[in-house]
Amino acid sequence: MNSSTLIGGHKAGLNTTMRTDKWWIGPLLSLSILTGFLIYATWALIQGDHYWVADTGQGFGGYLSPFFSPVLLVDPSVPGAVPESHAWFGTFPSWWPSFIPASPAVLILMFPAMFRFTCYYYRKTYYRAFTGTPPGCSVGALPQKNYRGETRFLLVQNLHRYALYFAIIFVVILSYDAVQAFFRDGKFGVGVGSIILTLNAIFLACYTFGCHSFRHLIGGSTNKFSCSAARYTAWKGCTKLNEKHMNWAWTSLFWVAGSDVYVRLVSSGVITDYNTWG
Repeated sequence: MNSSTLIGGHKAGLNTTMRTDKWWIGPLLSLSILTGFLIYATWALIQGDHYWVADTGQGFGGYLSPFFSPVLLVDPSVPGAVPESHAWFGTFPSWWPSFIPASPAVLILMFPAMFRFTCYYYRKTYYRAFTGTPPGCSVGALPQKNYRGETRFLLVQNLHRYALYFAIIFVVILSYDAVQAFFRDGKFGVGVGSIILTLNAIFLACYTFGCHSFRHLIGGSTNKFSCSAARYTAWKGCTKLNEKHMNWAWTSLFWVAGSDVYVRLVSSGVITDYNTWG
């Protein structure tokens, strides 16, 4: 055997391969998109403004960016912020550290971020895109010494099954926000933002309930589905979503960022939200 190959015929060394297709396009796109999302989400979190759209903001209804929902604490002096009455625990306390942005997003983004970071599909994606381990099927990876898989620092990946419960809670909360988006000061109506926030909740639900952990939760410990027709029906529905898990992962990622962009632009007066409220 040639010393430049590994067992199985794969060449050794980073990016070495016998593949003739443009295999690098996928990892490059993933690297670019995930990097862009992280930069934008971090910027939006630090800004902590223009995440709310409503007429008077006193009644039921309005558009709330999914990056900032639920609003646990608020700084009402920030432009485009929800009123103090809409925050679960009122305003940020006086002792809040100055080096931490007084942004509602800083309190809640860690939970959906953990769900995505530990997601089985996203692991494969960012392992390939950011660390090249490996960058593609049948493509050489960086040489590694004392590789221990996900047993030390990456032991955090085992939190995925627990992050799922938080993700389900967020699906409920964002669904409530979607209902609110059809009201303005208690008056029913429909706007472009209503549709955007509703689709955001739907896409997130499809991604969450198509998760491998959720599929295992409802069917993994069952030996005979014949004993529970309802559970079998739920498992089949989850399996249908799971078959398109990659599609839901990317669609929900794009849409949640786009939802924040839309609410931000409307709140800051850059664009107009076309709606039936007039």
